[in-house]
Amino acid sequence: MARREAAPRGAPPALGTLTTVRAGADSSSCASCGLGLSIGSYSDIILVMPMIQIRSAEKPFANASLYQQAVAAISRADAMGLLPDAETIESLTRRTMARVLSHIMKAGIGRGLYKDLADPSGCDVPRLEKLLAQVNDALEESPAPAYEWPRLVQVLGVDRLAGLLGISRSSVRRYKEQARETPDDVAARLHFVALVVGDLAGAYNDIGIRRWFERPRTLLDDRAPADLLTAEWSPAGPGPKKIRELARALVAAPAT
Repeated sequence: MARREAAPRGAPPALGTLTTVRAGADSSSCASCGLGLSIGSYSDIILVMPMIQIRSAEKPFANASLYQQAVAAISRADAMGLLPDAETIESLTRRTMARVLSHIMKAGIGRGLYKDLADPSGCDVPRLEKLLAQVNDALEESPAPAYEWPRLVQVLGVDRLAGLLGISRSSVRRYKEQARETPDDVAARLHFVALVVGDLAGAYNDIGIRRWFERPRTLLDDRAPADLLTAEWSPAGPGPKKIRELARALVAAPAT
């Protein structure tokens, strides 16, 4: 589902951007929840992604650190293609989070946590925060090419994705259609790109994400991220590590 072009400064956030704004005009409406949301004139949406428009966060997700863990899990799952296209999330509650977690578990990720997370209503905040941190770690360490190929082709396109991964366009198509098994090294690079896209969703829509990979960055010595992903690069390499650090920083500083 394509995201719209980023809106001009001062316009309401466009669908497909992960953004935080105040949930109400009254300054007390979110100050007490500890989310640190910024004031904006278009203040009815806290979080926006395709089919994910979080307008409210109920207890216990009003807790700042728990909110961050929950949003991280949602954005990573979305970038990895684990959430169905029809999945709609408008409120961050125990029930909706349990639904997101069920999709993650169906992909074979974090199954050992399923018993505790299947019904989050039985968890207190510290326990739930710890479990969600474990889910995020599991997402970080779990390439899921069968899900990630369709999602990343949707976001980046075949040509750009092939260039970032250092493979041919025909290989992208074959792997996406599962006509050939994705090699482990390619799956690792694909997963790295998915995680970067998940981080960038906090600041950009799909068009912005595509441009981000091509534009020189001061923190990368005036090189574009795509320039550091050359040949058969490894996610553990120094260039990719810098790219990931930069993408993570954009969640807190969208203008970087």
